[in-house]
Amino acid sequence: MPARLFLFDQSQAGCFHVVNRIYDRRYLLDEEGKEMMVKLVRAYEDVLGVEVLTFCIMDNHFHLLVRVPHRPDGFDVPLEVVVARLERALGVESAKLMHRNLEFWRTTKNEAAIEEWRQQQVARMFSLSEFMKAIQLRFSRWYNRRAGRKGTLWEGRYISVIVEEEERALRTMAAYIDLNPVRSGMVGDPADYRWSGYAEAMAGKARARRGLVRIIGQMAWPRETAAGAQPWGGSAFPAAVERRALVFYRAILGGQGTARTREDGTVVRRGVSEKTRERLTTPNERRLAVEVLTRRVQHFTKGVILGSRSFIDEWFAQHRTVVSGRSRTERKRGSKPLGRPALRGLYAFRNPKG
Repeated sequence: MPARLFLFDQSQAGCFHVVNRIYDRRYLLDEEGKEMMVKLVRAYEDVLGVEVLTFCIMDNHFHLLVRVPHRPDGFDVPLEVVVARLERALGVESAKLMHRNLEFWRTTKNEAAIEEWRQQQVARMFSLSEFMKAIQLRFSRWYNRRAGRKGTLWEGRYISVIVEEEERALRTMAAYIDLNPVRSGMVGDPADYRWSGYAEAMAGKARARRGLVRIIGQMAWPRETAAGAQPWGGSAFPAAVERRALVFYRAILGGQGTARTREDGTVVRRGVSEKTRERLTTPNERRLAVEVLTRRVQHFTKGVILGSRSFIDEWFAQHRTVVSGRSRTERKRGSKPLGRPALRGLYAFRNPKG
């Protein structure tokens, strides 16, 4: 993109709708592939300091709505933080190589090499191109190793469209992304498609809900605090604000998700059913709470076990071999809390092999 389109000189700061497709538009992204893609998107979101506001991973392509913050003056990250973030994003072998290199430099007292490597990692941050390069390269390596193939996986360089950091533009683009599975006829309700930002928000995922607050903007805040709300500041929002953002966003999905038909009844554009549209566009926090609870349980039961912490941890201790990589030796527990107050005391173990 021409540099003049960015908000700051020599910077990729701004919001972007990013799309890329599998070569020949082949349908290669199965459930395990989609899970891996989501994992990489979230991991490199941390590594490179960008914000994924929402996303949708389809069978042969993906959509991301990404905000790249402007690099603050004097920005820096300590070595231990860089290493910890990369550990979560890299594959097992790449992580081992990283630690071998660092250990070699320490053993040879080459502190200059360690510092140069750290600065290189920090320099990659706040860059859309580095973010996309990392995700696509890591996913290609994972997929090729899994499928026993070589060569390119993607149709070409990703396509990106600048989206104004203005609430109406962000809402329109976000809804377009989250309605993709509905338009494709895969589901009738966008919450039924697991590999999307909206479905994650409905399942109670904190990061996805923060993305919705930033998309909805001041409308998510009570009137008395909206004027002072800073939608791009902080890493957490009040629970009431997250709920308001979800209610507003559902209404937007219901409105934009209306099917389009010709006078003869021919469907020009698929959409949500009238019943689903009414449910999405009618604010009802009690009904929403029940639906969120249901989605949360569904999301966490796409695995092996649902039950108490002691029950799951005892099972995990006896069947540790079901996990791979460092988790086999280093993982302390098998249980993960479901996280919402209504589910307190329930835990789940998700199968890392899909």
